[in-house]
Amino acid sequence: MNATFTRKDQGHNAGERPSAESVKQYLLRLQDNICAALTVEDGGAGFHEDAWERSEGGGGRTRVMRDGALLEQGGINFSRVFGDRLPPSATASRPELAGRNFQAMGVSLVMHPHNPYVPTSHANVRFFIAEKEGADPVWWFGGGFDLTPYYGFEEDVIHWHRTAQEACASFGDQVYPRLKRWCDDYFFLKHRNEPRGVGGLFFDDLNEWGFERSFAFMRSVGDHFLPAYLPIVRRRKGIEYGERERDFQKYRRGRYVEFNLVYDRGTLFGIQSGGRIESILMSLPPEVSWRYDWHPEPDSPEAELYERFLPPRDWV
Repeated sequence: MNATFTRKDQGHNAGERPSAESVKQYLLRLQDNICAALTVEDGGAGFHEDAWERSEGGGGRTRVMRDGALLEQGGINFSRVFGDRLPPSATASRPELAGRNFQAMGVSLVMHPHNPYVPTSHANVRFFIAEKEGADPVWWFGGGFDLTPYYGFEEDVIHWHRTAQEACASFGDQVYPRLKRWCDDYFFLKHRNEPRGVGGLFFDDLNEWGFERSFAFMRSVGDHFLPAYLPIVRRRKGIEYGERERDFQKYRRGRYVEFNLVYDRGTLFGIQSGGRIESILMSLPPEVSWRYDWHPEPDSPEAELYERFLPPRDWV
């Protein structure tokens, strides 16, 4: 099965109009809820908020935690940008969108814990709509969540994927395997021939279900992030670690940086659309390292990550 949605040209059902304002209000609540839960879980520093405006139209609020008890750095952004002309990253595969005004909004988060036994996590949900007088709006939803462990634990990855499956369950039996495979394909560093992490869900171009059902699915994905991530955090945040684990964490974080700067669609869209660069690049880890031609020792916990956890498999 092709791991994409079949995006309709007009993206709506008869009599059903997309409501950008409803999406915006949900996204603001989602940001609030996740920030509140992670502040409690961290138990130390809170999130610092920067509200910002974009000169071409729109703005957002960026919330970042630095040097918390749990999080070395964590950020969760809400952004809503609009304008009269789409950036090249948005029109490269859809030239018919040229000349339309647009709105793009979403919540995006990345959590980089101190402890190498606690995985890095990423999630985002987003909505796009392009309009032109005399024509039906073109819109779609996208998003997902994925997990990047440094040391693998089967129960953690199974829990992550079972929660992802639960997020999809009421939308059809084939949705989870379809979006799980899409995530595996997307978060893959082609120049390394290597997955970034252990996957999760990824979707884009979703409008084939109509606005209300597509919006409900986006909400389900957003609302399942905390149930997927917090149990893993609680199991692993008390494990002791030393310089070996910390060095490996920083080395693997280099893969995260490479993916975000080379492949990530959201990063490219943000830069090309004139977004706030501090908010766009808050996803990068605060400490990272690269080594020339490094390979893990055979039969080591580091080698186990490459051999047992990174290769895509059925976790549920």
